[in-house]
This record gives sequence, C-alpha cells and structure tokens, in this order.
Amino acid sequence: MNRLRGSSEIGLSTSIKVLINRFSYLFFVLAAFGIMLLSKADTFVVEKVSTIVVDVFSPLMSVISEPAAAINNAVDRVHELANIREQNVLLRRENERLLVWKTKAEKLSAQNKSLQTLLNFKPDASLKSITARVIANSGGAFIRSVVVNTGKSKGVRKGQAAVVGAGLVGRVASSGYQSARVLLITDINSRVPVLVGQERDRAILRGDNTFMPHLRFLPANASVELGDNVVTSGHGGVFPPGLKIGEIIKDSEGGFRVMPKVIFERLEFLRLIDFLPKRLENHTPYDRSSELKANSQ
Repeated sequence: MNRLRGSSEIGLSTSIKVLINRFSYLFFVLAAFGIMLLSKADTFVVEKVSTIVVDVFSPLMSVISEPAAAINNAVDRVHELANIREQNVLLRRENERLLVWKTKAEKLSAQNKSLQTLLNFKPDASLKSITARVIANSGGAFIRSVVVNTGKSKGVRKGQAAVVGAGLVGRVASSGYQSARVLLITDINSRVPVLVGQERDRAILRGDNTFMPHLRFLPANASVELGDNVVTSGHGGVFPPGLKIGEIIKDSEGGFRVMPKVIFERLEFLRLIDFLPKRLENHTPYDRSSELKANSQ
C-alpha cells in the first residue's frame, strides 16, 4: 500500500511539472500582453503604482546613497589634499627662488646707490680718475685704512686722492699690481692741507684715529665759526683743491675738530684721482716742514 501511494505521488508531481513547463511560456506571454494592455488602458494606474513603489523604496535608496556620497567626498578630499601638498612644494621652491633674487636685488640696489653717490662728485675734466671697490677694512686701534681691488695694472699709484660723493676719503698709501691700500683722513699718519670758512684760512687737518680729526696750525687771527666748511687747499700738489671734507666743531680741549661728511663705515666704491705729479710718487706726500710752511703763509 505504501509503495503504491508513493509511486502515485511521484507520478502526480511529475505530471504537474510537465504541465507547468508546457504552459509557463504561454503564461509569461499572456502576462506581458496583459501588462501592455493595462498600461495602454489606464496610464494613471501605472504611474500611481510606480509612485508608490518609489515612495516605498526611497528611504532604502537614501540610506544606500549616503555611504556612497561619503565615500565620493572622501575620495575628492584625498585628491584635494594631494594637489594641495604638490602646490605647497611648488610654492616653497618658488619662494626660495624669489628670496635668492630678492637678496641679489637688494645687493645690487645698495651697490647702485653707492655708485650714484659716487657720481655726485664731478672732478676737473683734466684729472684722470679710477673707480675702485672696497674689499677690506684694515682699521684697528692704530690704523685707519681700507683695501681696494684696483692697483698698478689700472694706473693706481701712491699718493692719489680717494673721494666719494660726500667728499674726501683719504689717499693711496701703497699700491700693488691688483690692489691698493687707502689711508683714511682719520688715520694718525694723515695730514691734509685745508682751507677753513669763507675767509679761506689755511690749516692742516691731522688725524688721530678718531672719527673727528684735529684742525692744526690755524692762524691766531683766523675767524673760525662752528659749522664752517672745510675743503682741501691743494697746497703740496697731493690733493686737488676744493674737495669737501666736513664742518667745524668745538673740541673739548678748546681747539677745533672737523666732522667729516663721509661715513667711513659704509665705504663701498671709491674714486681715485690722479692729481699727484709722477715725480712725487716715491716721496712722502706730507711732512712736518710742509705743515710749518703752510702755517707761515
């Protein structure tokens, strides 16, 4: 009995499967045709059904879309950070290049300013002048001088006057082939014949290693006032006449000193004037007798 029942059940299920297989294709065709007819017959119902479906699934779609949007935003931020880092590296390199150019421009601007002040001095057209750059300052407790980068190869020789736009700096004390040493008017070994004030009284400007050299051998009847200008006299054939030096100030000991117009700490370029006759090149430009002679006159 059980065997007959089992075999009958198997046969029945097989018959149902065969029946479904036969009519499934026809069912789907009829269903599709029915849906087409329904959509043609009443579009309002279809739209309503689609709207309901969208409303039902919209929360789920919103929940699913939020992580995707967050991921997209994160990816965009990573790309932005990478671009910002790359731009930052480029900007740093550009900034370094600009700083280098800024330093060069400031240096050139300072040199240009120094050369412009040097051009303020206009020597006699008959005088030969040589431009030199200060490369060292050998000033100390017992000497006030600078070294320039021009020597005998350019015509520099001992005794030539050194000037800038503000006035007299000193004279060439020694000259090599490619360099020379300029003794400043503030050096203790410096002696400069000068004229003082409007009366053009003669005197000797003597350095003492301070920034304000002494005014010596001034005539007793000289009418000197504070603030009077001091210029070179040209006596002795060393310095051209009329070179500006400075102004008269009062000495604490009752004498007179001269405040130079030149700022010796800022010397960059000098103009060396070839005024000294060649026959005096190997002789000492200044000595005690010249000072006394200038005083007696």
